[in-house]
Amino acid sequence: MLIKQYFRHLYLRTMQKAYDCAYEEIVNTLSENGGKCLDCGASEGKHFDYLKQRIQLEKKAYYGIEWEQSLVHKALDKGLNMKQGDLNYPLPYENDTFQCVFALSLLEHLLNGCQWMRESKRILRPNGRLIILTPNISTFFTMALLAVGKMPSSGPHPDSQILLTSEIASIQVSDINNPDVESETPVHRHLVVFSYRVLKKYLELLGFENIRGYGFGLYPFPNFMQTVLEKVDPYHCHQMVFVATKSSSNKQES
Repeated sequence: MLIKQYFRHLYLRTMQKAYDCAYEEIVNTLSENGGKCLDCGASEGKHFDYLKQRIQLEKKAYYGIEWEQSLVHKALDKGLNMKQGDLNYPLPYENDTFQCVFALSLLEHLLNGCQWMRESKRILRPNGRLIILTPNISTFFTMALLAVGKMPSSGPHPDSQILLTSEIASIQVSDINNPDVESETPVHRHLVVFSYRVLKKYLELLGFENIRGYGFGLYPFPNFMQTVLEKVDPYHCHQMVFVATKSSSNKQES
């Protein structure tokens, strides 16, 4: 029980810091340059409420795309520019539309995450920024779990609810009370999880510039050591935030 509480405290601090970083990058991007933003995996538009408080973001500047139709309806009821769509396929937006495209805890749930990043670059304006928050598969915690024959807590999860309960419940540190891994479109199942180095490399290959990566939560070290350790070794942290800028010289892609 004490071990579980210890890792839960690590997890809660990690997620708070990661989301704070991602939000700050979104706010800075829109404050500096204005323009429209696209929230990928937008749920009912919960990120809009936060951004509105920080920078008085207008509804006409906020766009969202979400798979779950019931959540889309809730966003539309609030007057938000929300579309129902599958992010594994081409995005339903014109080239050079958005100043900021962001996805918070979304990339790991996509089968075609690489295509989504390519599409995000296409719809960004020159000098626009892509902001991603996603777990890191290459962690010391993951390595330790694999070494003893366990499933990694931030890696692809089993499809079976029975396996999830018996294999992961003891090590899965999250606030998820009702996993839906056996539904048609599971919210909590991780499909493809990137490592820090691979995600950075792929963003470079796509032609993004000024790529900045941050790591949060170097398990199993205690919270009071995290701020220093995250700067020393972001490559093995539990969560990562990447900010990548589309070159001003990029032309519209066909």
